[in-house]
Amino acid sequence: MLKEGLTYKSTTTVSNENSALTMGSGNLPVFATPAMVALMENATMLAVADALPEGFTTVGSEMNVRHIKPSPVGAQITAVALLTAVEGRKLTFDVSAYDGEEQIGKGVHVRFMVDIERFMNKINR
Repeated sequence: MLKEGLTYKSTTTVSNENSALTMGSGNLPVFATPAMVALMENATMLAVADALPEGFTTVGSEMNVRHIKPSPVGAQITAVALLTAVEGRKLTFDVSAYDGEEQIGKGVHVRFMVDIERFMNKINR
């Protein structure tokens, strides 16, 4: 059952593949903001995955995030998602990212619960 307080942590290691230089979001070999956002979205998706009705998933619709500090190649990054509000199909999360114990990002992410078959039929018209 979907309820406030569901949480999940997703982790990754900063590599050349998820660096700003490779992803095109900057020209330095540090953790890319788009990679941080994707890790945060992954944590939100997984925070609620087991609580969704069969045949449903969530899709992201809004992300308001600050990337506070850079992280070098080799750093271990953890994104934490906390479900803070459930309003019908709308799910709101607090998200944060850490390089070890140091916070490197924070924000709010909104997702919507969708019926997978109906959603895919709609976009494949």
